[in-house]
This record gives sequence, structure tokens and C-alpha cells, in this order.
Amino acid sequence: MMRAHFDALTDAVCQPTPGLDRILLNLAAESSDFVRFNHARVRQATHVDQATATLTVVQGQRRLDSSVSLCGDADRDVPLLLRERAALTAALPEVAEDPYLLLPQEVHNSHRDEMGQLPEVREVMHAVAEQAKGADLVGFYAGGGMQRGFADSRGQRNWHSVQSFGMDWCIYQAADKAVKAAYAGTHWRHISLVERLHDGVQRSALLAQAPKVLAPGAYRVYLSPVAMADLLGTLAWGGFGIKAVRTDASSLIQMHRQGVRMHDAVNLSEDTGQGAASCFQSEGFVKPDHVPLVCDGQVAQCLVSPRSGKEYGLPPNAGAAESPESLRLAPGRLPAAEVLATLGTGVWISNLHYLNYSDRQACRVTGMTRFACWWVENGQLVAPIQVMRFDDTVLRILGDGLVALTDTAEFVPDNGTYGARQLGGIWTPGAIVSGFCFTL
Repeated sequence: MMRAHFDALTDAVCQPTPGLDRILLNLAAESSDFVRFNHARVRQATHVDQATATLTVVQGQRRLDSSVSLCGDADRDVPLLLRERAALTAALPEVAEDPYLLLPQEVHNSHRDEMGQLPEVREVMHAVAEQAKGADLVGFYAGGGMQRGFADSRGQRNWHSVQSFGMDWCIYQAADKAVKAAYAGTHWRHISLVERLHDGVQRSALLAQAPKVLAPGAYRVYLSPVAMADLLGTLAWGGFGIKAVRTDASSLIQMHRQGVRMHDAVNLSEDTGQGAASCFQSEGFVKPDHVPLVCDGQVAQCLVSPRSGKEYGLPPNAGAAESPESLRLAPGRLPAAEVLATLGTGVWISNLHYLNYSDRQACRVTGMTRFACWWVENGQLVAPIQVMRFDDTVLRILGDGLVALTDTAEFVPDNGTYGARQLGGIWTPGAIVSGFCFTL
């Protein structure tokens, strides 16, 4: 239904118009269920249908944009967009020319309509109520379809529609002691949620033990996929963009300028073809299915926005932020069942938070452990640890300090819902790292 509506808007609005070189229309829409849980009971359940259209007019090197909410009725939405187009066209001569404005010259159409297997909302509610009965579970479920569309007055048409779900929850033992877990994807498996809930309830009981106090120092650690996603998400903040590299602001500048390498097992890529994010961006450039960022430990390509592409004479392959939306760290060879035995004695890190660069040029990141992190001896969970601060370089963590990557990767979605659900996320395995530096 949304595709037909977008086509109707496109046919009416994206027509050659006197005084304009090009008209662009972008659509972002969703139909999502949201459920909030407290004490393993439903506290709020709602459904949201929303759609936003962003209209862009271009003449020469001048550009103006306007975003409007759509009601879904073409008889009302078409006149609204035509009025916006007229207002933008009238104001366009007053806009300064943009020397870095770059639009595609070739037409690249695309279509992706991927149906997932989503649960009935009642199934999620019942699973939580049954499996976490008596536990202090606080959580949030979001699931449904999301659509992105692009059209322009040259005749280019791009459509992207996917269905996905994500659920985050904490099971509290007491005070600030909790086990955090998540389940996300495109194809729901009831047993997967049940197993994770059951595991969380069991581990929350272990939190009643007195925490082990660790002295600051270097430790052998296991970083869960969620903790790895926290680190990689920080690395994505200004690490892979060509603008950051050319201005020496990239956190990976030592790899670009000094030949510093990561471990040979590290292969990072922007994997749009396998991710949930759309393959096109707001100007109409279609992204490659795969952009290698780090290959066998060596820096490879950069993410290039249209503006940077115009400035540096490079083909665009990313959105305006030059940040990955479908970042993937390739798995290694360590079976997940052997993680505890391989860790031996050290720290199991389930979650990190408050991450930030302490020295961007050195790719040094600081943050805190969070929720259920454990002291492990001889391959056995012994006791929870107290909250610790770490300060270490990602180049070392994924370089000399990397012992092994697990053989399976987990999808950790961008679970932001401010304004709308997000399409992006990170695929990553877990990692065993030696010499991980706790500072206090």
C-alpha cells in the first residue's frame, strides 16, 4: 500500500518543472508495534503508522529541502507536496550556491521488498510473562515493516522495504545489579527468545554473590558481541569517512598515515547488500553492496559522501555522515561453546557504556563495564565484578591484543526509536583479548 502511495506522489510531484533542474523526493515510513514491560508484565502496548516525505528542488548549484508528514491519502498529500514545491521554487534564488553539491548523472533503479517472519505481539507478551514470571524484567519490544523510497524528475526510482524486530531487556537482581540481553532479526524464532530469557534468569541469580574487587591493570577478557558492537560503534564515529582521513581527524589515522595494522583476522566492511539499511541515499546515489574498510588487518577503502566525492574527486559510496549503517566484522574460528575454556582466567564483559574517545588520534577509547560482567577462573563463572573503567586503544584491542574471534556473528541493531525506528546495525562476533586495560 505504501509503495503505491509513493508512486502516486512521485508521478504528481517529480515532473520536469520550469525553473528547476531537478526534483528529488525521499520517503521514510514505518508500521511498527511497540510493547514496554515492567516486572515481566505489559505496561504499554501501541502501534504506530507514520510516513515522512522530504522534497528537494535544485537549480544549478542551489538546493532547498522541506520535510512534511504524510497522512496516506493521495488527495491530501499530493496538494501538500505541490504547495511545498512551489514555495521552495520561489525561495530558491535567495539561496547561496553550494560548491560541493553533487547529484548522480546516471539513473540507477533498485527494488528490495523483503518480507520477514515477525511474531504476533501477543506471542511476545505471553513468552515474557511465562518465561520471566517472578523476575524483575524491564524491557522493550519494537517490530514491524519499514520503508524507504527515492524518486527524481529524471525518472530514477528506488524502493526499500524490510520487516524486522528487536527486543531489549534487563533482569534485575537488586539495586543496580542486572543481566541485560537482546534478541533481534528478521525471522522470529520463539525458542531463541525463550533460551535467552531462561539464561538471563539463571545468571541474575548469580549476581546475589558478593562482587569480586579487581585492582586496576591489564586482564585477559572476553568481549561479547554486544560489547564488541559498542566498541565498533565508537570506531564508526569518525573512523571510516574520507573527510576525516583527509583532515587527519580519523581515529584510524595511524593506519592511513603510519602503516599501523590490526590483527590479520580482522576484516571490517560496510555490507549494505546483507544488511537491513537501504542501498540508496538521499541524493539518489546507489551504494555498493560491499565496501571493504579493513582487509586482513590492513586499512582498505573509505566511506565517501556525495559532498566529499565532489571535493576530492571520488565516487560516492555512503551517506552524508560517512558512517557505516551495516558494519560487519567477519567471524573468526573460535567455537562459541569454547569461549569460557579459551578465556581460562579473566573477565567476561557482557556490556559497555559511556564510551568516548580519550585520545582520538591514537584511537584510544574509554568507557565503563555495565550490567553482568563476570570474573572467570579455569573456564568457570565465579562471581560478578564491580563496575570498572577501561581505557585502551582499539588498534591494540583488534591488533596485538586480539587472541580470537568467535565463529559466529550476532546482529546488534541500532535500537533508537527517537522519531522513528532505525534500519542500521552491526554484525559482529565476540572476541577474546589479552591485556585489556582497566584503569579504576
